[in-house]
Amino acid sequence: MKLTSHQPCVAIVAGEASGDQHGAKLVRAMLKRQPKLFFCGIGGPGLRQAGVRIVVDAAELTVVGITEVFSKIPDILKGMGTFKKLLKSLKPDLLILIDFPDFNLHLAAAAKKLGIPVLYYISPQLWAWRRGRGRRIGKLVDHMAVILPFEERIYQEFNVPVTYVGHPLLDDTLPAAGQAPKDGALTPPVIGLVPGSRENEIIRLLPVMLDAGDILKQKLKHVRFMISRADTVERQLIEGIVSRRPGWENVDVVSDGVDKVFERCDAIIAASGTVTLQAAIYGTPMVIIYKVSTVSAWLARVLVRVPNVGLVNLVAGRELVPELLQNDATGDNIAREIRNMLKDEKELNHLRRQLIDLRDVLGGSGASDRVAELALGMIDT
Repeated sequence: MKLTSHQPCVAIVAGEASGDQHGAKLVRAMLKRQPKLFFCGIGGPGLRQAGVRIVVDAAELTVVGITEVFSKIPDILKGMGTFKKLLKSLKPDLLILIDFPDFNLHLAAAAKKLGIPVLYYISPQLWAWRRGRGRRIGKLVDHMAVILPFEERIYQEFNVPVTYVGHPLLDDTLPAAGQAPKDGALTPPVIGLVPGSRENEIIRLLPVMLDAGDILKQKLKHVRFMISRADTVERQLIEGIVSRRPGWENVDVVSDGVDKVFERCDAIIAASGTVTLQAAIYGTPMVIIYKVSTVSAWLARVLVRVPNVGLVNLVAGRELVPELLQNDATGDNIAREIRNMLKDEKELNHLRRQLIDLRDVLGGSGASDRVAELALGMIDT
């Protein structure tokens, strides 16, 4: 890679689909202020479309679960080695790391040795487990930009420079605050299936969601479904799973943004993750589900220190929407929760309003702009 003599260079790493999208917003916000910036890094289609030179595709690195990571170790080590060589040869003016902590903290250590400043955007979940990582982060990271209101205090306890910037999901165009995207339930009802953004998530979760759908077809007259496909997931994977299920031949697979699912559905069945918070700020009721390997689930029970796993419930400070994890994530249980949710229109609308109210907790719009200002302030131009 050849840069002009006065062209500042920023390296950026986003290993997850949500981080890729948030990173793309940040890159655009930075380029709007400083068009001469050159970006390179690890990411997916979002960062690539924003103008980042991708040197390692994030799809080669992502995996869910503590034990599941072993199958990806060769790809992870290869990607890490490639990027460390890039840091050494290119010496970027700034390294921006987005979430993806076990990978990114290794890169932060490499950058520290090379004297490259590090901005960490979207914190590891110290509030859930491995809180002691705060000390390591303090040694390796020059500034933390956090997106959840309770995270700022945690880093202050470790004397880590930190700024609460708000959640980048609120930078998107959303339904008007204070009103739900729908007035009452549709007839017939429409249920969205949002099985995640990684291949192993789809394989584990989509069949269970279809089980729930089969039950709901028997219980709810003329119920309709649509499936959200993240752009990190091959359409053939979803279609292959669906094609093996009688009665699902004509289901609508939505590939032009999960927001279209939120807008058109009365409720969704969603994989735990950022998408649940995204659904909440759209006012879309949901049932959260998740499954990992038996060993990963056991380790999580030992290590995780929060009462809920869904971001919606964590931000709300209580179980606002149902969570069904591991053995509880069955077709019967999911279908029952969806039916309970839809049977009372008044309660359904009350839930929608409660979900939309979470926008106020998340700091309003402008997160990407605030992080852009932080990042540009760290570049020595």
